[in-house]
Amino acid sequence: MLLDFEQPIAALEGKLQEMKKLADESQVDVTEAVKALEEKIKNLKKETYANLTRWQRVQLSRHPERPYTLDYIHGITDTFVELHGDRTVRDDKAMVGGFGEVDGRSIMFIGQQKGRNTKQRQMRNFGMANPEGYRKALRLMKMAEKFNKPIVTFIDTPGAFPGLEAEERGQGEAIARNLKEMFMLKVPVICIVIGEGASGGALGIAIGDRVMMLENTWYSVISPENCSTILWRSWEYKEQAAEAMRLTASDMLQNKLIDGIIKEPLGGAHLEPGKMMRTLKKEIIKLLDELGTINAEDRIMERIEKFSNMGVVLEA
Repeated sequence: MLLDFEQPIAALEGKLQEMKKLADESQVDVTEAVKALEEKIKNLKKETYANLTRWQRVQLSRHPERPYTLDYIHGITDTFVELHGDRTVRDDKAMVGGFGEVDGRSIMFIGQQKGRNTKQRQMRNFGMANPEGYRKALRLMKMAEKFNKPIVTFIDTPGAFPGLEAEERGQGEAIARNLKEMFMLKVPVICIVIGEGASGGALGIAIGDRVMMLENTWYSVISPENCSTILWRSWEYKEQAAEAMRLTASDMLQNKLIDGIIKEPLGGAHLEPGKMMRTLKKEIIKLLDELGTINAEDRIMERIEKFSNMGVVLEA
């Protein structure tokens, strides 16, 4: 799948393939022309992806070939055991988690999971968790704390499920409880936005000692389309909404709402998923080593202070 701004690159790559095919069939030496075109493609890619608009980064974050939570977990871990259920209602397939082994150390991985095809999307509810999904996540966090294992969460959701049945079962309470409990976890917590980070659905597993974002992701209280619908009563202004919302990784870092940006391969994580997984694994290990040098009480106080400094409440 090609996004609109990738069309010029695809056109040049098509010409390159034609040139190579012609050279094979006619035995004509086009080495210099091929090199020149490859250099032109490389420069165009660098220029295009270095100057993406905020809406274009939103598009990249939703690319259907982009790695999802389970892709990263299986790509990073040597072994992974998925755990199920919230012990109250059911197993929410939009929220996944379990223990994984990374270079000899055991880590609790938790994250929202989207689907690749129509059947999977229905099963995973498009990555939108119900209250039992957040209660399942909290159960796994508490289990990790019990066994003194660090927690890594992967955030990729268009939001918590907004259905009536979710509200009846306490969607707001489940997310609020996660926020409260995550502040007090005694083990290191790393939260990484790997795609979409929308609203409380993302925040429900995003309170950590280190909050990171992949380069082509977004994090905001609402999606550009829904913001456009509220302000202009139409989706047509989603690009203007994205610019006004300042929701990209660089915006979040500038506003001190996250702790760092993890660089993606040129063109996005979906083009070189193996390279992205190696980069992510290295970053997780580095952060865990860093957090492992801080005692639990100090870590909790630093976590609380970090989020407390993100906003100011003025009392009348």
